[in-house]
Amino acid sequence: MPVHKFDVETHTRSEMLDITRLVRHAIDEAGVDDGVVTVFVPHTTAGVTINENADPDVPHDILEHLDRAVPWRQPFYRHNEDNSAAHVKASMMGSSVRVIVQRGRPLLGRWQGVFLCEFDGPRRREVWVSPC
Repeated sequence: MPVHKFDVETHTRSEMLDITRLVRHAIDEAGVDDGVVTVFVPHTTAGVTINENADPDVPHDILEHLDRAVPWRQPFYRHNEDNSAAHVKASMMGSSVRVIVQRGRPLLGRWQGVFLCEFDGPRRREVWVSPC
C-alpha cells in the first residue's frame, strides 16, 4: 500500500502540534478500514507522540520538562549546527507511532491525540502515514 504524506508548518523552535485530524484524513485516503497504520516523521529534529489533546497545558508541560532535561546550550555539545538539543529531544520522543484503526477511524483514547513534536523550528515538516 502507498505511503500517504502531508506537510505541517511549525511556528516556533519547540512546539507540539495536534495532527490527529490530518492523520484521520490520511487513513481515509489510504482506505484503511481495520488494521494498523504507522505515523512517521522523516526528520532528525522532530518527533511524533500520542498524548492528551484536551488540555493545552499538557503539551506545554511536556515541552517545559524537555527543555529542563535537555537545555538548548551545553558546553559539551559538539554538533556544529548548534541544534544538539533538538536531536536529543527528537530521539527521546521517537520518530514514529503505531495506531490501531477500526471502521476507518484511529482507535485513540478519549483524551488522546497524535502530535508532531517540533524541536528545531520553525520549519515545514513532512508526516508519513503507512498501513502496516
